[in-house]
Formats: sequence, structure tokens, C-alpha cells
Amino acid sequence: MTRRRDAILREIGLAPLWRLRGAAEEVEEPAVQPPAATLEAPPPRAPELPRTQAAPAGAPRRPVGTPPTPQPVLVAPPEPGPAPGADVSGLGWDELEARIRGCEACGLCRRRKQAVPGVGDREADWLFVGEGPGAEEDERGEPFVGQAGRLLDAMLATIGLQRGHDVYIANAVKCRPPNNRTPEADELAACFPYLRRQIELIKPRLIVALGRPAAQALLNQEVKISAARGRTFRYGDIPVVVTYHPAYLLRNQPDKAKAWEDLCFARKTMRALRDEA
Repeated sequence: MTRRRDAILREIGLAPLWRLRGAAEEVEEPAVQPPAATLEAPPPRAPELPRTQAAPAGAPRRPVGTPPTPQPVLVAPPEPGPAPGADVSGLGWDELEARIRGCEACGLCRRRKQAVPGVGDREADWLFVGEGPGAEEDERGEPFVGQAGRLLDAMLATIGLQRGHDVYIANAVKCRPPNNRTPEADELAACFPYLRRQIELIKPRLIVALGRPAAQALLNQEVKISAARGRTFRYGDIPVVVTYHPAYLLRNQPDKAKAWEDLCFARKTMRALRDEA
């Protein structure tokens, strides 16, 4: 199965939620014991003297009794440490974004050009949460600016929304995964405190999760997009609507009609929330 097919299966909910760590454990077979009649001790052997390796021609000889020169030991570089000040509760927008841009909490920081905190109205009723930055987002430092971003803008327009106007856009992870792969469980966990603080600051009325990784990060449970569509979940006391990620829709054009239905459901949910206020 190719990586592309794996990615598509993950998006439509036909793959396991998390990637298994390592291969399955190998079962060590017990050694076969010889028959009892053969369990006789072999005759003792004379100890072998250690063999010495001849020195290259012309090399100076080491005097007898001189210990060998110690060889340098290669030490692997340390793993990245936690983000500076892992507790981001109480931070304002400027301090939070500075913390995100300098984060080293997971391995995604090694290959990024820049972290991508988010963009939009900081007092928005609508919060859209995607998966992670792509190549163009990594270059520009803004989420959803590539082809998937243009599709997202078109999707917003169909329900009367516009980027930056009562809309905030963020990602579940703030650094680009290599080759735009799906973020792994530890990467989502390392980045979630930033998303949580963004939600606390924005106080949105409604959150729209774009794709499985975003839904998993917000709901902390297994999510299959096909089964989650048309339902309202909760992040604390905030309703959450789940739909497809725009990048998935670019590869699966027929599902755009389903995404349109999901956006109409989200708009209906928002109207009900405003009527209750």
C-alpha cells in the first residue's frame, strides 16, 4: 500500500487512529535441547591467546606495556527539550505567538522554516481548525494560503463568511510535518496547549474541525469523518462540527458536496446559538 493511499484512508476514517509504535514484537522460540544421551561435556580446550593486528608498514611501534590510545566516542545529539515555559496559561496573544514561534517541544521544529500560529479575528464567533501547515504556509507563516487555502476561502464564501471577518483559522500543529504527512499522536499532544490557549482567548461560539487530526485533538477520541458528519460534539461548552479537510477534498472531488452539507449544518448551528444568546 502506497503512502498516498495510506493518507487517503486516514482522511476517510478507514485506518487506525494512531500509528503503532514499532513493529510487532517477535516471539523468541525456545532453544531445542539435544537428547539426553548427547549431553556430555566436550573435552577441555586450551585457551586461545588474543590475536594482535599487525601495524601498517612504516607506522611507529607502541612499546610493550603501553596502553592503546583511547578512541573518541560518538555521542548522539540530545532530543529537543520542552517548549520554553510549557505552561502557556495566562499568556496574551503576543506572548503566546512568540512562544509558538520559538517552540521546540517536538521533532517538527527541526525542519520547519517558521511556525504558523494562526490568523484572523481574535474575537471571532467562528474558529476553523485544520491539521498542520503545508509548504506554502511554512514559507509565509500563515495557515491555509496554498491551494487548500483557496478552496477553504471559497467554502467560507458559500456560507457568507470571509477570512479575517468574524473568523479565526488555526491548526492542530503549528509546524509543518515532513512531506505534509499526518501529524503523529505525540506531535498533536505537544502542540495542543497552544490551541487550547487560543480557544480560551478567542472564546468562539462554534468550532469547525477540518479533518480527522483536528477532530481528534479537540475531542480526544477516535473520530471517523463519515460517521461524525451532521452531528454536534463539544469542546468544553463550545459546540464542534466535523467535516473534511480542504486538502482531502482536492483529491476527492465528489466529497465536496458532503462538505457543503456540513457547512450548511454549521451555519444552522451558529444561527441557533445566536438565537439562544
